[in-house]
Amino acid sequence: MTLTRRIIPCLDIKDGRVVKGTNFLDLKDAGDPVELASRYNEQGADEVVFLDISASMENRGMIIDVIKRAAGELSLPLTVGGGIRTLDDIQRALRAGADKISINSSAIQNPDLISEAANAFGSKCIVVAIDVKRRTTAESDKTLIKLPDGSSCWYEVMTHGGTQPAGLDAIRWAKEVECRGAGEILLTSMETDGTRNGYDIPVTSAVSESVEIPVIASGGVGTMEHFYEGFAYGKADATLAASVFHYGEMTIADVKNYLIQKGIPI
Repeated sequence: MTLTRRIIPCLDIKDGRVVKGTNFLDLKDAGDPVELASRYNEQGADEVVFLDISASMENRGMIIDVIKRAAGELSLPLTVGGGIRTLDDIQRALRAGADKISINSSAIQNPDLISEAANAFGSKCIVVAIDVKRRTTAESDKTLIKLPDGSSCWYEVMTHGGTQPAGLDAIRWAKEVECRGAGEILLTSMETDGTRNGYDIPVTSAVSESVEIPVIASGGVGTMEHFYEGFAYGKADATLAASVFHYGEMTIADVKNYLIQKGIPI
């Protein structure tokens, strides 16, 4: 795990605009991606993530024009995901100005893409995004995780913007992507996404403890305390948030100052 923790704004993009919803649904417009990213650049964000959330479902390519616009204005690392299916796609994104690429559905459909990408471009720029959903059905080959209410569940990996179950156990998949050369995991719980009730600490902690590579916690921030919980209890290396930043409820600087006071190395 890294010693210094990171704060990362995430911009979910659909039709060239930033959107935000709840549990991956009920999307609302939140602004222009490059304008928002520039704001976060000025506020001291450690990185910014662009995720084209409908590229896989619509079976189309990347938002190259948005990447180029952002890369021309930002001085912080840019991670881009959505519509990336091949090594050529990854190369195009990196040449357009992305520092890292995030793959999700394509990595599940073709796990060798992770290994090939890591070998071709280096592990540090390969992020595997893992969207997960709680399942209560008893299955002997799945990793049970204890929840705060005392019950247990396993987490299934989802694809195509959270619309399709992959049948994969989240913990096993996290270990596999690490073995295949991924440099980082972006973990989003569909249970908490957009709810503002805090990160899904049980699965975040379980994944963080199961791998050596950095884990980015995603889904559910509503207060500054939630960032602290993601680090202190979820054991994440970075915390990602969207709506609380997009709608100006808090700034990156606000969060960093709060975390420093709480003893988190930022």
